Amino acid sequence: MPDIQFEASEREVVIPVSVVLQRKLDSESPWGLPQWSAYAIICEKKSGIAADKMLIHDDGTYVRYLWTGMSVRLYKDGNEGYWYNLLSGTPYLFVVCDGSPNDMEIEPVFVTANQDEATGDMEAERIVLEIVMPDKMCNIVERYVVTHYVPEVKKKRKRKDWISESEYVKKTDNRH
Repeated sequence: MPDIQFEASEREVVIPVSVVLQRKLDSESPWGLPQWSAYAIICEKKSGIAADKMLIHDDGTYVRYLWTGMSVRLYKDGNEGYWYNLLSGTPYLFVVCDGSPNDMEIEPVFVTANQDEATGDMEAERIVLEIVMPDKMCNIVERYVVTHYVPEVKKKRKRKDWISESEYVKKTDNRH
């Protein structure tokens, strides 16, 4: 397998990918509702591939679409999300899609390695499909995190003494 190519700048790292989404009609449902999943992530050799959608498989049960021209973008402010993803044992990529889970067609909008970003999109009721991150991409994300992530040191804050600062307590103490 050739090495993954990516573009790096001071602001971000861009890893070009293509995504294969799979639709299976739910045979248990009387309405034949679709079940969507991320079937594959393909790390591209170069960026700048035109965004396109192509039907690549249809056997009556499974339909697969290849979406080209996508990318995984790594930003410095997302390092904590990448870090926890890498520590999870099985790191994932998250494909965020527009559409409804019951739609016969959905469209991937972006791919992220940030668990926090994926969770935010799920809370915004977007479709988020997960797929295991390829090993070579794990290496790139790990190098990025090691280079740019500085864990925030948790500080124990001193508790404020609300009772001694309370105007009510001061007034009642003066009466006695």
